[in-house]
Amino acid sequence: MPVLPDPNVLHPMPGQERVVLLKPLVTSPLIEVGEFSYYDDPDHPTEFETRNVLYNFGPDRLVIGRFCAFAADVRFIMNGANHRMDGPSTFPFPIMGGPWSEHMDLLIGLPSRGDTVVGHDVWLGHSVTVMPGVRIGRGAIVATGAVVVDDIPDYAIAGGNPARVIRRRYSDSDIARLLAIAWWDWPAEQLSEHVRVIMSGSVDDLERVARSG
Repeated sequence: MPVLPDPNVLHPMPGQERVVLLKPLVTSPLIEVGEFSYYDDPDHPTEFETRNVLYNFGPDRLVIGRFCAFAADVRFIMNGANHRMDGPSTFPFPIMGGPWSEHMDLLIGLPSRGDTVVGHDVWLGHSVTVMPGVRIGRGAIVATGAVVVDDIPDYAIAGGNPARVIRRRYSDSDIARLLAIAWWDWPAEQLSEHVRVIMSGSVDDLERVARSG
């Protein structure tokens, strides 16, 4: 019997060290990643936590679902990047030290939009930037160079700066069916049996194999 893919192998593609699975790579308690989500970068793939997730000081988290595909230079800007905007200057004087450090209380309680959440089966193109607190829906695609400042619905294709929905991949009724099927929750054996349907079948096909188990 063929050996099933291992979600805990750092480099899933032999000879292609530019591709890393994020679940076995990530160590930060502020980042949660589902199985088989990967990052592709020809230069620094194993430095995802420091080069691609920026200002991640907490308590807000980055939550990534299963089976996501991230192209090179994807960036997640976390809430730690925020500055005060209610006074004449946005400059964070206290972090410079000296007597200015006595005013660290001015950096407490900065605005936060909460966790940044990427749903299952999301594809982020090259150099996509995701701003703090954004939620990207399941099955969504975000085009190269987009800056995501607002939530992206399930199975939407979005692009631009700021990113806007270009179109939906399926009708509302089919999206509801896909979310109910939730193939990303299937056991590995069932996924392996129906890979072709998951990749190229219709919603009817996928629904049929889901019923058959």
